Amino acid sequence: MNATETVRAGQGTIVDVRSPEEFAAGHNEGAVNIPLPEIIHRMEDVQSMKQPLLLVCASGNRSGMAAMMLSREGLDVMNAGGWYDFESKLKAA
Repeated sequence: MNATETVRAGQGTIVDVRSPEEFAAGHNEGAVNIPLPEIIHRMEDVQSMKQPLLLVCASGNRSGMAAMMLSREGLDVMNAGGWYDFESKLKAA
């Protein structure tokens, strides 16, 4: 199952790893904002979220870094890429 199908099935948690300012300018509905520099320091929060974690950012680069870090911690993660593109895929059908 890909990230879009996962959300449509009501599974997982969207985690936006952009800065709070970027997040405030626009984000996926229901997304949780944990900036990339904070993600390792907030492992208790991250581990308590419904998995898989669908990681988004502006372009997919930061979410890819977060996916690598979190998968090393044993979490079920997917790099969903840029939040805007992901939002477009969610709305399409």
